[in-house]
Amino acid sequence: MEKIGPSMMGAMLTTLIAFLGACTLIAASPGPSTVLIIKQSLRSRRAGFMTVLGNETGIFLWGLAAACGLTALVAASQLAYDIMRVVGAVVLLAFGAQTLWNARKKKTGADEEDAPVKAQSSWAAYRSGLLLNLANPKAAVFAMSFLPQFVPSGAPQLPFMIGLAALWAVYEVGYYGLYVWFVGRMKAVLSRAAVRRRLEQVSGGVLVLLGVRLAVEG
Repeated sequence: MEKIGPSMMGAMLTTLIAFLGACTLIAASPGPSTVLIIKQSLRSRRAGFMTVLGNETGIFLWGLAAACGLTALVAASQLAYDIMRVVGAVVLLAFGAQTLWNARKKKTGADEEDAPVKAQSSWAAYRSGLLLNLANPKAAVFAMSFLPQFVPSGAPQLPFMIGLAALWAVYEVGYYGLYVWFVGRMKAVLSRAAVRRRLEQVSGGVLVLLGVRLAVEG
């Protein structure tokens, strides 16, 4: 077995720093997962954090699939990609429509101003994050193109990519955890019915628009 020398260790450290920097840029790019995490965090910190865990489980599963070469099938097959695209659009539209409907019910309710946010089970929050991520075909293709770039030359690709996928998921748990914490800190303002309803209208509209865009794109 080849020993890991100082030069190789330095190269791996540089790769790791570059990888975490890229993960930060990816997480900072707004997308459906970000919208859903903020929406769920309006309910409670628990719901927000469980949504983050569901989303990052999806990230790890796509990374695992990329390591095994399975996501190449999605990229190579137009039919497979289109099926996932349609499914993903339906999921986004369903989440968006549900959010808009809930906001509408709150608007028409006579005693909503001081009503508490309806609790959601941890499993339901986790499932929503996982489903939204797994229904996104772009996540599959992106994992396939993203992770191999950070495998050092000569390193075993499968275990290294699995390790990177795990690191990617764990890092994003911490990153999105800051979103959940921030929403919790702003709870005094965000828990007001009018503000919460407006935020749900915005997040629901964004999810619907993202779903429509995913459905019509080539």
